[in-house]
Amino acid sequence: PGSQSLEALLVSADPKKGQANTMKYACVACHSFNEGGKAGIGPNLYNVVNAPHAHMAGYEYSSALKAKQGRWTYAELDKWLEKPSAYAPGTKMALAGVTDPKQRADIIAYLRSLSADPAPLPTP
Repeated sequence: PGSQSLEALLVSADPKKGQANTMKYACVACHSFNEGGKAGIGPNLYNVVNAPHAHMAGYEYSSALKAKQGRWTYAELDKWLEKPSAYAPGTKMALAGVTDPKQRADIIAYLRSLSADPAPLPTP
C-alpha cells in the first residue's frame, strides 16, 4: 500500500475503519463529528472535506492554520494527518501523525462521509 497513490487508496478506503481509527487515535477526545456539533479542544469536523482551512466559525484556530490558504482537499487532509506539526508548524493539534497511508485514507473516507453532499472522490 505504501506505493499506492492517495487517489487509489481512497477508491478502496473504508469509512467504518476510518471511524474506528478516530477512536484508536483518540480524535474523538478533541473533535465532534456530527452536523452542528460543538467544538471541543478541536473544531467540529462535519463537512470538512473541501471546506476552507479554519472552517468552523467561532473556533479559535492556531495562527499556523489561520495562515493556510485554500481548502481541505484530499491531498491536504492526507498531508495534515500524516504529520500535523510539519503541515502547520505551531498547530494546536496534539496528534503526532498517522504514518500508515491506508489508515489515513480510511479516516479521510470517514470524514468525506460526514456530509449531506459528500465531495466527489479524486480520480486515480
